[in-house]
Amino acid sequence: MENIFSFYRLFLMVYYARMIRTAYCPFTICNLVLINTLRRYTVSSVFFPKKMVGNIIIYSTRFLLRLRYKKKISGLKAVYKNGHTGIFFLANHPALIDPVLMFSILYPLFTPKAIADEYQVNRPIIGPLSRYLGVKPIPNLERSGIEQAQQKGSVTDDIINWLKNGDNVLLYPAGRIKRSYKEEIGATSSVKAILEALPEVRIILIRQNGLWGSKFSFGFNGQRPHAGKVLREALRFLACDLLFFMPRRTVEYEFIEAADMPRSGSRQEINAWLESFFNSNAAPNRYVPYYFWQGSKPEDRPDPAIHYIKGDAGSVPEATRHIVMLHLKELSGMPHITGEQRLNYDLGLDSLALADLNSWLEEEFGFSAGTPEALTTVNDVLLAAVGKAISTREVDIKPVPPLWLKHADCAQLSMPEGDTILRIFLKKAAECPSRAIIADQLSGVKTYRDVTCALLILQPVFQKLPGDYIGIMMPASATAAIMYLAVLSAGKTPVMVNWTTGIRNVQHSLDLLSVQQVITSRLLVEKLSQQGITCDDISGRFYFLEDLARRISLRQKMSGLLKSRISWKNLYQADVPDTAVILFTSGSENVPKAVPLTQGNLIANLRDISSAVTLRRSDSVIGFLPPFHSFGLTVTILLPLCYGMRAVFHANPTESAQIARLINAYKATLLVGTPTFLNGVMRAAEPGQLDSLRIAVTGAEKCSESVYARLQSLAQKVTVLEGYGVTECSPIIAVNREACPVPFTIGRTLPSYTYLIVDHETFKPLTKPDVAGLLLVRGPSVFHGYLHYGGPSPFIEAQGASWYNTGDLVSISADGIITFRGRLKRFVKIGGEMISLPAIESVLLKAFMTEDDEGQVCAVEAAGDEHAPEIVLFSVKNIDREQANSVIRSAGFSPIHNIRRVIRIESIPVLGNGKADYRKLKSML
Repeated sequence: MENIFSFYRLFLMVYYARMIRTAYCPFTICNLVLINTLRRYTVSSVFFPKKMVGNIIIYSTRFLLRLRYKKKISGLKAVYKNGHTGIFFLANHPALIDPVLMFSILYPLFTPKAIADEYQVNRPIIGPLSRYLGVKPIPNLERSGIEQAQQKGSVTDDIINWLKNGDNVLLYPAGRIKRSYKEEIGATSSVKAILEALPEVRIILIRQNGLWGSKFSFGFNGQRPHAGKVLREALRFLACDLLFFMPRRTVEYEFIEAADMPRSGSRQEINAWLESFFNSNAAPNRYVPYYFWQGSKPEDRPDPAIHYIKGDAGSVPEATRHIVMLHLKELSGMPHITGEQRLNYDLGLDSLALADLNSWLEEEFGFSAGTPEALTTVNDVLLAAVGKAISTREVDIKPVPPLWLKHADCAQLSMPEGDTILRIFLKKAAECPSRAIIADQLSGVKTYRDVTCALLILQPVFQKLPGDYIGIMMPASATAAIMYLAVLSAGKTPVMVNWTTGIRNVQHSLDLLSVQQVITSRLLVEKLSQQGITCDDISGRFYFLEDLARRISLRQKMSGLLKSRISWKNLYQADVPDTAVILFTSGSENVPKAVPLTQGNLIANLRDISSAVTLRRSDSVIGFLPPFHSFGLTVTILLPLCYGMRAVFHANPTESAQIARLINAYKATLLVGTPTFLNGVMRAAEPGQLDSLRIAVTGAEKCSESVYARLQSLAQKVTVLEGYGVTECSPIIAVNREACPVPFTIGRTLPSYTYLIVDHETFKPLTKPDVAGLLLVRGPSVFHGYLHYGGPSPFIEAQGASWYNTGDLVSISADGIITFRGRLKRFVKIGGEMISLPAIESVLLKAFMTEDDEGQVCAVEAAGDEHAPEIVLFSVKNIDREQANSVIRSAGFSPIHNIRRVIRIESIPVLGNGKADYRKLKSML
């Protein structure tokens, strides 16, 4: 039978030699695969059916790969001749496609086991085939939390056991595809750990060259390659090249026995030796044409620029710097550390240590770099500790459908008449139901009709939920916008839950209003858990979106779809509550205050916006501020819905690189955010990514000169409009006008406001220009008072009228331009969040003050400037920072509230009325 198979194989080869190259004929290759397989497994297939099927997969894959790749292999036969079991293969990793090429070479002879990034493997078709061939998925540290990252420790044990059992193993020591033409292994520890357990294991080094510069590599354009996208492009290339005529990329493979490898060396020595081996004779960035009419000659190109995190680490407060440096010394075991040192090479931190470091940053400071990969140097860690680092995480962006830009002409937008947000939205939707209005990468693009369909489905569901209030705990997203409208349509009042203030405050907020149900996502709750924020105390109130989707029947969905095409009567007749939303704000008290904003409050503020900026149908806004942020709710959700301006959302405001990519993909024209977040986007953006922007609106904190300069340099057409507002005023009070912005000011008040500037002690009006005074305002956007609140009134009587006391100092020029001068209240803004100093002080006094103490034993103040504040504890007792922060965490506060420095003093200074003299404490800083 062996002779028959061999004869038939020879016949096929000769017959098709006159046609196209034999390997390129589908019929020929299929027959050859069949003959090779049957010849090899005529006897053994009974005993090894899995190997037979695996080879069929491999030979089929080989055929497909040969349409594009030409492999040159050296040293493989010698490796096989000297034995083919218990081999530890170590290879460099230039591109996403190289494991496929590698397996097509190794599998028929060695049947190796391997590990792979779960993000790349867990895909349709690829996942089942990979697992069948012996590939084990492991967590991706750039996308997983620290708990999942710990699973990597067991992978090393698996590899050791495989090798002990005589299996062959393929491993990429770098653990990721390379970012430059040089392989960088850094401080990874897997090879060292395996050699310690198996010092005599046979090691075969595989040096592959030729893939750097392909679409599967970072070398093509400097961006993370997307395997699915490249494979779809490959189908187009093959079709244009008539399947067989695509120019071929030459890939070289060298198989070498690791004879002189320093097996007993340190981790750094082993990794440096491997880097030296892999990078010797490294091929340059090489482009090979994709169409036959372009020729087949390769072209060497320069590598794309490598972008690093930028920022002034010198601005990090000394106390924060000390905490970070101390932790890095403990983590690395190095006594002396400088800001320029690299975490992996100089400090020896491997991927697990970096994941642990990122988790520590979130727990200690409340900020994260987004992914471990974002942290490269010590300075990066310092910037992350004060919320000024940017995330380099880049998630594959789905293609933006043409629908997004349809109807995007230059017609001016206006807001219809109406007495509720829902009615105004419905009127705007009726103008063009098929027009795209909101989008995100998870939900895709949603038209007005899509949104109304969702409302018609959700309205009866939410009507059955108990209570007058329904909580919404969601990040910026298209779903959050829909949930807000759906709750209103059900006759309920949305309560926006701010989880960043800590679960203690969240629970108080929900209890204050007797909120029984909170709409949220398991994904968000799991993310909070990874950050050390446990939601167990309020989990009984959660109404998960994942469960909601399963509860809605097909009949309900079809009914909503039909009604969205025929009649919106149920939505028009909805009994919408007068209170449009309840937000929470932290003032000088130790618990949040509930701010009810009416339909009239929000509508008045939205109408005023048209006096500051002209909106067109070609405009779209990028929204990343969470909906519990009054600025985020009004400007990135309600403004687009009521004016008809498109909005694209991203859930994490710290993922600056991804936000920049979304701006470019969706051609966003408006960028809205705090200066901290805008600065992050500027630093992360690639050249050209922000070209579509024409307006940047910023507020919540003073915008620095550097942010202005960076915006102007990266987006030359952009107009920066700095503004000012407070939650109680829906929120915008003043903003610069698009036609005549004045940098470093907050512009003029909106038309519906009346304002008064008074002396903050006597409350007498100030008439001279450019004199700082307390800002008082009144108008239709101002709320009517806090809910269930027994503290001092936020309103002041002056000149025969009631005014809202903003608690902020401003000055006004002779021509009516307002400049923000500072905050009078005892709170600071850290990372865009308002931090109440009295709230922190209250829990510390409760913990450390006893009946025997005479007078106050501790007080809390803020040090540093408004751009980088840090919380300082003054104490007459021996309280260390760890003790204080433990009390703060136990009270339910988030890590942003943590003490950065403790100052021991003899006594807390007091005023004549017996209260702590914070001015004197401030002078001690």
